[in-house]
Amino acid sequence: MRLLLWLVALMAAAIGIAVTARFNPGNVVFFYPPHRIDMSLNFFVVVVVLLFIVLYALLRALRATVGMPGRVAAYRQRKRERDGNKGLRDALKALFEGRFGHAEKAAIRAAELPENAGIAALIGARAAHRMRQGARRDHWLAGVVHDNSLKTARLMTMTELLVDDHQPQAALDAVAELNASGTRHIHALQWSMKAHQQAKNWPEVLRLVRSLDKHKALHPALSARLRELAYDALLSDSSHDAESILRVWSTVPSADRVKPYVAARAAAALNARGLHDEARASAEEALRADWDDRVVRAYRDAAAQAGSPALLAQIEHCETWMKQRPTDAELALTLGSLCLKQKLWGKAQRYLEQALSDATEPRMVREAHLKLAQMHEALGQQEEANAHFRQCALASIL
Repeated sequence: MRLLLWLVALMAAAIGIAVTARFNPGNVVFFYPPHRIDMSLNFFVVVVVLLFIVLYALLRALRATVGMPGRVAAYRQRKRERDGNKGLRDALKALFEGRFGHAEKAAIRAAELPENAGIAALIGARAAHRMRQGARRDHWLAGVVHDNSLKTARLMTMTELLVDDHQPQAALDAVAELNASGTRHIHALQWSMKAHQQAKNWPEVLRLVRSLDKHKALHPALSARLRELAYDALLSDSSHDAESILRVWSTVPSADRVKPYVAARAAAALNARGLHDEARASAEEALRADWDDRVVRAYRDAAAQAGSPALLAQIEHCETWMKQRPTDAELALTLGSLCLKQKLWGKAQRYLEQALSDATEPRMVREAHLKLAQMHEALGQQEEANAHFRQCALASIL
């Protein structure tokens, strides 16, 4: 429709010009002595229009010629941007696909564009790391050291890659630099915790686990396992003497003290250093909060001296617990062992035989037979003692 209107307008204009020109008697004279040029007004108008068109074309050509270098430079810049952005997209795609060699090559192309150089360097570093090329990884990261806009991204990437490469101290240095800049977030705490775990800095691991638990950033099972590993390492350290192990134990929060794996490990560590009173106290506190066979075994190992009020108190506690758990083989074995130490032969035999009948583990069977053999031997009943010694040996073989 628009084309039709243009055609009608052009035809109308042509008709108007033709009619006007036909009945136009005008004349134009150019006089420059001694020269004189005469021409019709119509011809003059045509010449002026043609001259205008020629001048306009020449000016456009001149302007296009002058602006050609700028347009070529702009075209090349657009091409570089297209190629750089395409390289960045290809690098990300290849990285997510696990094609790390292609990702690094694409990152090299993307880095040719200054705006993409920093991000491309981080992609290249991750790709090189996955190919176990530590030198190339470090070279990529060194290229963005002075880019403050990517400082957090660079330090987080360094921390993650160094932890994965089992370089905890270097990773912790990156975390320290990150913290110095005032940047603290959950992901940084998680990688910091892993670095401290590799460095076996267990107090700091516990602190970070508690902090992450407050933000619900750890699965409960993982949190419990990390606490277990940390406390096991802290309490199993053979360099601790009696004073230092008490100092370590005093730093454990009350909520963790009553957890079975912590209480059992602590009682074992305290028993190993002759701190039986403290071991008994910690085991009793944990058993009141949560019953666990590991703690019961630690409580048995923490038996007081024969004839002491502490041993009698232990027996009373166990008898009270037996009323609540009459079929608990571990508790029966503990009570029988305590009665044997106190030389309460009847009770010792009854509870040890109960433990033997309810035992579900070879370890408990061996220990029950051994205790019964020791009891019969103490009573001069050598034949019965030998029978239990044989049963203990057979249980050890099985």
